[in-house]
Amino acid sequence: MINIILIEPQIPPNTGNIMRLCAGCNASLHIIRPTGFLLNDKNLKRAGMDYIGSVDIQIWDDINHFWSENKINHRHFFASTKNKQNYYDIKYQKNDYIYFGREDAGISESILNKHKEQNITIPMSNNIRSINLSNSVAIIAYEVIRQLGGISEN
Repeated sequence: MINIILIEPQIPPNTGNIMRLCAGCNASLHIIRPTGFLLNDKNLKRAGMDYIGSVDIQIWDDINHFWSENKINHRHFFASTKNKQNYYDIKYQKNDYIYFGREDAGISESILNKHKEQNITIPMSNNIRSINLSNSVAIIAYEVIRQLGGISEN
């Protein structure tokens, strides 16, 4: 259905939770290296439980490697706290790409600046810097599911 891209994730339980989420909504998960953990990390497995085998996961050496196989176009969206376009104002389509950055740094400014019209944000108060990565993925993934009328069974 959709493609979730994690650029250099650093926290194993977040990535494990996202793996489980992707299994539940039939999303493909793309992990862009380097990661802050080994992909066989026990915390990753604990959070992903036994659903990890049910997820279409692809591991990429870096973002350029990913883009060499998944040409960037107007259906690629970049989640960030550094913009004003709300995620729910986009009209999503099947097979869209939704990017999420590192937990400690987000998506690089150079990527965000290059694709300004495709930057999206989750509204939040000024009381926090950001919402947890796995929660952010869930919020946006389920908006895509809502707009597309349910979960695709591939």
